[in-house]
Amino acid sequence: MGVIRKTKAVKRLLSLFEPGVSAISAVDLVSQLNEEMNKTTVYRVLDRLENDGVVHSFMGTEGIKWYAKCTSCSSHHHNDIHPHFQCKECKKVTCLPIEVSIPKFENHSIDNATIFLTGTCGECS
Repeated sequence: MGVIRKTKAVKRLLSLFEPGVSAISAVDLVSQLNEEMNKTTVYRVLDRLENDGVVHSFMGTEGIKWYAKCTSCSSHHHNDIHPHFQCKECKKVTCLPIEVSIPKFENHSIDNATIFLTGTCGECS
């Protein structure tokens, strides 16, 4: 998609992320930004940021989409193939700093892999 223009909407949305640590659900982002921008704008900016390799997304429990800030991705390739963890108690979702190797299969091209773990975080246990 190209170089991101740092519009007011982009800057505000990015200000909600902690790089590589916490993820935020799309539902929470829309809720937090509802007085500043409409739902369509939030999703449009998220799509643009994901296409440009600034954030990555994954599906969590209950079919909710989550977003986290990328660490070393580009508009051509996402390198954020790592597990995500959601605490059943506090509901916080984090990126786990564990490298995961996705196996290669003959006659198959894998574009995306998701590992989503649930349990209890250290703060809640």
